[in-house]
Amino acid sequence: MAGRGRMVPCACLGLFGVLCWVWVSFASFPDDQLPLEALDAVDRAAFQPQSALSEMEFSSISSYRGPGNRDRRINKELPILLWWSGGLFPHFPGDSERIDCATSSCLVTSNRKVQMYKRTASIIFYGTDFRAYEAPLPRLCHQTWALFHEESPMNNYFLSHGPGIRLFNYTATFSRESDYPLTLQWLPSLDYLLQPVAVPLGEKNRLRREGLAPVLYMQSHCDVPSDRNRYVQELMKYIQVDSYGKCLNNKPLPENLEDTATATGEESSFMNFVDRYKFHLALENGLCPDYMTEKLWRPLHQGCVPVYRGSSSVADWMPNDHSAIIIDHFPSPKSLAEFLKRLDENDDEYARYLEFKKPSRITNTRLLEALETREWGVNDMSKPNYLNGFECYVCDQENARLAAERTYRKAPNKNQPPKPKMANNSHMGCPLPGPGYGHVTDLPADDGWLQIWPQDYWQSLDQAEGLESLIRHNESDPSLLWKHIQNMAVSRARGKH
Repeated sequence: MAGRGRMVPCACLGLFGVLCWVWVSFASFPDDQLPLEALDAVDRAAFQPQSALSEMEFSSISSYRGPGNRDRRINKELPILLWWSGGLFPHFPGDSERIDCATSSCLVTSNRKVQMYKRTASIIFYGTDFRAYEAPLPRLCHQTWALFHEESPMNNYFLSHGPGIRLFNYTATFSRESDYPLTLQWLPSLDYLLQPVAVPLGEKNRLRREGLAPVLYMQSHCDVPSDRNRYVQELMKYIQVDSYGKCLNNKPLPENLEDTATATGEESSFMNFVDRYKFHLALENGLCPDYMTEKLWRPLHQGCVPVYRGSSSVADWMPNDHSAIIIDHFPSPKSLAEFLKRLDENDDEYARYLEFKKPSRITNTRLLEALETREWGVNDMSKPNYLNGFECYVCDQENARLAAERTYRKAPNKNQPPKPKMANNSHMGCPLPGPGYGHVTDLPADDGWLQIWPQDYWQSLDQAEGLESLIRHNESDPSLLWKHIQNMAVSRARGKH
């Protein structure tokens, strides 16, 4: 499998050529003149991603206009942004809407009938919904592609490969390197971290003496790329863990908490139940730099200590350097268990992990600056949500690009064309999944995790290269994807790729 890296240079050269012409000026093919409002709405199946989006209140203030927006064009003169993933659109009433952003305005719609319009400047995709065999082809030379993907890498490993992510000109992902970073999407505010400890340490010690385990594990999504259950199962050999949910269950949930919606919505009954524990095992379902979810932020909010595995860069975002226990800092589950036992028996050392509850003890300037400067809010009506925010980012970028193209066409000898913009692996770049404990070579061939996730990762690379080939050959039928994948496989076997 390691040999798959040999294919990236070929794909890179091909795709670079493709994306260079994405920035060429508007095509001259005819444009329907029907008003957007008159088009029939496409069917929009219900789509409820398991992400922060499912808890976000979407709103649009149509009268808002950015302070630098002097765009007085009528709607039929505005560039169009097409949401290809209709499940996230409309996030306001109606099939389409004018958005007035920081510096410019656009029309936004989910109606795919506008795909071929020369006014349709950009197509926005939701990453979990993106499928290579459903991509809008042919890729038109005057259109850019934008990616919104705040969910787990496991939802679409297509985007973690160079040929996949380089299809997009603009990105909003959990990576700090993306164009519109969503890294702290699960952290509503600084006040969320500073909430007082829910259960005092003395009460937790009393519950420990009555038989409550020091460590909580609660998961019902068991088969995931991070293979977290394999690690937790090994850890449980050395320390008492109360495990609820479907994964490694050894304790029944109270009847009133069996509905998992209580966990998603942070209902008081759920929070009161889990905040009794000293330590929360917080293992993400996928491993990727900057991908951090409520599994990390919620115990910090409650005043419990997260025992974390997920983002390799998690230390960059912690309140201080002594607020979470990073699993990968320990050579084995046994050594981690011994450390947790020592903290469980030493109140002073344990309490050090909760000192960040005092504002003066939050020393991470990166975290503070990111919370202060991000333009979007989480259920904060004074700020746009990050979905609307990214729309406006794309709108302003596209208007600037189109203006630069017009200027260049008018006087090519005096002006430069707009520079191509292309995403790269730093905008996602999630690694090949590995076993949660032990080495992949030690796993039996019939291991369930082994048969799913490494194969999914590499098959996603095949699809990314296949779609790149479709675009390079100016194909208009996405169902030809499998033929292109097969042709590339044959070419590789013959040493020609």
